[in-house]
Amino acid sequence: MTLGARFTKWGLGLFIFGVFLVFGIIGHYCSGARWPTGEVFLKNITLWYACPWTLSVAAVQAGGLGMVALGLAHITAARATGSRRTGHETIAPLWLCVVGLLGVFAVGYPGYFVFDVIWPSFYYSPIAAGKNAWLLGQAAFIGIYFVGAVLMFNIVRHELNAIPATA
Repeated sequence: MTLGARFTKWGLGLFIFGVFLVFGIIGHYCSGARWPTGEVFLKNITLWYACPWTLSVAAVQAGGLGMVALGLAHITAARATGSRRTGHETIAPLWLCVVGLLGVFAVGYPGYFVFDVIWPSFYYSPIAAGKNAWLLGQAAFIGIYFVGAVLMFNIVRHELNAIPATA
């Protein structure tokens, strides 16, 4: 299986996983916040739209679609050039993207409950130490995804550069 095909398959799977995670957000909206919301939270409500999992779900969905786009671009460019270098491709970009998206999910969604045990109401009060640690954990995994996406972008860019220009 080519790197492009694997990127596309994983991206589609992660996108669908993100769609599934939306049910948790809907459940949160139906049941309401677990803790009373503080005044600082209410001033910043448009950023989160009152659900702590919005960032991680959006990252998984957008990241999955990004993987699909990179994978399909790689497949298309490889077909246009007749390239069959599947044995020489590195799989590091794929696994960096997958680990990045699953990590942002783990910290942002189930990890929210762990952080809430350590700093009760950290999200709604907000408690800066807990909120910042939680957000930085997600940011670290988004960074891992970004490194994988940039590596894959460079692979795709080189494939696209190999397509002969016709006038």
